Amino acid sequence: MLPFAESAFDKLKTLPPAVWLKIGIAIAAVIVVVFVFRKVMKVNKIIAAIIVFVVTTVVFFSWVYNRNEPKFMTPIVEKIAPFFPSAGAYNAKQQTAPKP
Repeated sequence: MLPFAESAFDKLKTLPPAVWLKIGIAIAAVIVVVFVFRKVMKVNKIIAAIIVFVVTTVVFFSWVYNRNEPKFMTPIVEKIAPFFPSAGAYNAKQQTAPKP
């Protein structure tokens, strides 16, 4: 067997169970997304476009509100986030004294 193949296999064996759980969840999510996408594409294209738009919008605004977006989306979310409420904005507002 090749020496680099053994070291790669040894590295895979040393991964903690939490990593394998995340990998399994990611694979299951991809399978579910493909299954749902195939079912959606069998319906009217307008309905499919509305469903995709709503899901995308909910996920994006969840990222903006909670600020837990992927790293590649951070520049876009940073420009948009000041226009929308955030998770900590209400508590920060409650900590200030009311204006007379």
